[in-house]
Order: sequence, then C-alpha cells, then structure tokens
Amino acid sequence: MKRALVTGGSGSLGRAIVRRLASVGHHVVIHAHQGIDIGRALADELTQLGASAEAVQFDIVDPVATEAALIRLLADGPIQILVNNAGVHDDAVMPGMARQQWSRVLDVSLNGFFNVTQPLLLPMIRTRWGRIVSLSSVSAIAGNRGQVNYAAAKAGLHGATRSLALELATRGITVNAVAPGIIASPSTEQAFPRDAVERLVPMKRVGQPEEVAELVAFLASDGAAYISGQVISINGGMI
Repeated sequence: MKRALVTGGSGSLGRAIVRRLASVGHHVVIHAHQGIDIGRALADELTQLGASAEAVQFDIVDPVATEAALIRLLADGPIQILVNNAGVHDDAVMPGMARQQWSRVLDVSLNGFFNVTQPLLLPMIRTRWGRIVSLSSVSAIAGNRGQVNYAAAKAGLHGATRSLALELATRGITVNAVAPGIIASPSTEQAFPRDAVERLVPMKRVGQPEEVAELVAFLASDGAAYISGQVISINGGMI
C-alpha cells in the first residue's frame, strides 16, 4: 500500500480520482479547503467499504498552513503519489479582468503546486519511487476566451512538469500532467450546452470524471514507470 495525496479531492473530478486510487489499494489522503465536509464523508464511505482514506483541510495558497499540514502527514510516512488536482476558475476577458482574478487563479495552480509538491520531494526521493500527476486543461494547450489567467496558470504547470521530471528522472519518480477537455460537472452543464459540445468535441459528448481518473491512476502505477515529463490530453479528440 502506497500513500497518495489528492488535492482538491472534494470536487467531482477529485472524488473520482480518490475513488480510483483507493480501489487499487492505496491509502488516500483527501485534501479539501472549502469542501472538507464532503472530503470527510468520502473518507468515511471508503473506509466503510474496506478501503483506506482520510481527509485533511488546509489552504494550499498558504505556505505556512500547507507546510504544517504536510509535516503532520509525513510523520506517518512518505507520500509517494501526489495528484495536484486543486484549481479554480475566475473567468473574465482580459480587458475587464481584475488583478485579484489574475492573482488568485495563478496562486492556486502555481503557488499551490509549489507549496504542496516541494515539501514532499525529499521524503519521496528517499523511497526511490514516486508519481506526481498534475491536472491541467485543454485551455492551456489551445487557449480559451475569458480564461487568460487560467490558461496561463495551467500552461505554467506544463513547464514545471517537464523540468521537475528531468530533475527526478534518475530517482524512480515520474512527473506528468493530464489535460482534460470538457468533463461532466455541474458547472460544465451550464457552460457547455449540448449543441456547443457537439460543435467542439469530435466525439460529440463530454468526458466523465471516471475516465480522467483512470488515466491518472495509470500514470500513478508501476506500469507507467517509463512515462515522464509528458502532458497527456484527454478530450474526445478536440486537438
């Protein structure tokens, strides 16, 4: 059993990833900030089903709070699987975008990536085995109107992923990013009506969180040991 941390684990995609990792026998730490009640309920549900899970609450943008939370987690052993799933949207066309909108989105995706990932690296390196998977977006690859901040933040993860993969390549640790397209969620249903999905997606449907979770779980497995430094799209053929 390996210990896995999924940030943003209370959201629809995060929950699917948590369930999939737990299903293959990992102990999953479900991170949440605002949605901690959902995270705790999911941890209880998985525990009752015989899986191993716990929920933790901290703000990944706060480096002091994040470090303190990770120190407590590391006291029980290294975390060898990290899924950087937490992210936020704050959409606006750039001529009307407030500085706070720009900063908040980059803070969560990029500063959050550093705040969570960096303290886990040395303990992971000592085990000579690790998997780091960060959730990006099709917006980072193709761009999207009204998401200059989000696209920039997620594209920054691509550079960080490739560079960190090089640094850890000889340590048995892989680093990859997954770039989903339009994935089913309550917000997706509002933003992308059926006609828009059929126009944008060659497969004529939205993806399911479980399909993304399957890819993440594979990248976190022994079978993906030779895949590193990659940004892998899962978008129904959009690009």
